[in-house]
Amino acid sequence: MREPGELRGGRRSARPHHGRWLIPGLVFASLTSPDGLQGQAGEQDETACPVYGARLGTPMETVRYLADDALGGRLSGSAGERCAGEYIAAMFASLGLEPGGEDGFFQELPLASAAQPHAPPGRGRNVVAILRGSDPELRESAVVVGAHYDHLGLGEFGSTGEAGEIHNGADDNASGVAAVLAAARALRGGPRPARSIVFIAFTGEELGLIGSAWYANHPTIPLEETVAMVNLDMVGRLEDGEMIVYGMGTAPEWEEIVPTANADIGIPLAWEEAGFGPSDHTSFYANDIPVLHFFTNVHSDYHRHTDDAEKIDAAGLGRVARLTENVARALAERRERLAVIPGVGEREQRAGGYGAWLGTVPDFTPVDFGVLLAGVTEGSPAAGGGLARGDVLIGLGDYEVGDLQAFTDALAAHRPGDEIVLRYLRDGEEHEATVRLGDRADRPQ
Repeated sequence: MREPGELRGGRRSARPHHGRWLIPGLVFASLTSPDGLQGQAGEQDETACPVYGARLGTPMETVRYLADDALGGRLSGSAGERCAGEYIAAMFASLGLEPGGEDGFFQELPLASAAQPHAPPGRGRNVVAILRGSDPELRESAVVVGAHYDHLGLGEFGSTGEAGEIHNGADDNASGVAAVLAAARALRGGPRPARSIVFIAFTGEELGLIGSAWYANHPTIPLEETVAMVNLDMVGRLEDGEMIVYGMGTAPEWEEIVPTANADIGIPLAWEEAGFGPSDHTSFYANDIPVLHFFTNVHSDYHRHTDDAEKIDAAGLGRVARLTENVARALAERRERLAVIPGVGEREQRAGGYGAWLGTVPDFTPVDFGVLLAGVTEGSPAAGGGLARGDVLIGLGDYEVGDLQAFTDALAAHRPGDEIVLRYLRDGEEHEATVRLGDRADRPQ
């Protein structure tokens, strides 16, 4: 998961890092990086890839596989991440799911761009599978259930701890992938739902939602036929706490669907309205698709090399997988579409929760220069200035805005109440708007 805003605080202390995990019944072999894939440092690499069995095991077996030292932290585009993708594709295949990529289960995409300066060169892969619906009409529409499978590698970018150590990302986000696979197995093993369900393991989330943004522009089933998206990111530390459910304000029907799906599971839930946030559901909500994001909260191992499989709550992870199954089935059996409520929450790129507020929601699709907007928050300074979805912001006051980082820096250099001129492109033509920046402490929630 990318850096979140302030939530409800961590509630668990770090424990010692015990190194690599071995999955019972599996052996490990040194395999040359497939297809000449680039390693962590951009050079040819050899990675010890765990050899997996032919069938999907328990969620904890998935976590231990993905969070093993042998995969080197699953940095996007690395050999270790490629091994992880091969594993996920094999598990989808073992369930008899239909491949949903251009190359079997794989959807290949570029990682580096001017808008994502921290991304490594080369290409990454989303892993996409389909459980085709049974209803002749509804099977042409879909529910998306997804989780990112990349992490931080050796922590040179994004770590809150020590760079140079393997960041295994057991909770972030091997846990989410494990829950998606477990839900897929349960849904495949039961009565086939009326509507299709698309299961996706995204690459590039830690680098800026690259994989989910790519899928949103190259969907397997058209976005206009995608009725909802359920995202799982950091769902492995439930224990005796609450699971936070983001996106409850994106459709009124969630207030019935989620409690009903949870009735026989009894997970304590904390509801949050926002549909925009620092994970892959944002790429779907930016396209007016109702979303949920399941999240068992931050902890002291977040983005550190101590986020290991031994700290995952196995029983809690199983409960999250069951809730995911129930929600996905309810959506896939529902004939009526959800009534999307757009613009709930925002995803503005800046550190901290206070300061100057503009109210723009960036689209993570790469552009040559500037920040492409997925929308603006209702009642915000940006909305008052006439900015809208599809505009490309290129200037803020005296600052050029070449990418998201430049936008963050420009906004941080101003204070609430400052009157500034925004420069933006619309349909290739440059425009200006004068706005007065608001205060993030007073922004609509």
